[in-house]
Amino acid sequence: MAKNPKHRDLFPGALEIMILQSLRVRPMHGYALVKHIKEVSADLLQVEEGSLYPALQRMLREGWLEAETGTSTKGRPTRVYRLTDAGVRHLEKEVVSFERMFAGITRVLAVVTPQEA
Repeated sequence: MAKNPKHRDLFPGALEIMILQSLRVRPMHGYALVKHIKEVSADLLQVEEGSLYPALQRMLREGWLEAETGTSTKGRPTRVYRLTDAGVRHLEKEVVSFERMFAGITRVLAVVTPQEA
């Protein structure tokens, strides 16, 4: 994530979830992933290439993604990443886990302090 005061670091696994979900929409190359996440999040999330490519390599090793050589819109060779069936299963498991964690955080934030009552 960018070291901009308006941007915070992601919790562990968040980048993977965003990459997997983005690739569930359509196969993309790395720069397109960065752009997609930034646009969909209304510029709230910015993925740095220094974080993206190591994550993509980990996910390829895990079998969650596959890559093929493609051509960018500028005619340059690039790797296009695609979600595998194992990647879909992993994403679904991680989303359930995230939703449980988010529900817990929401409950903690909803507690009214005596000063607020």
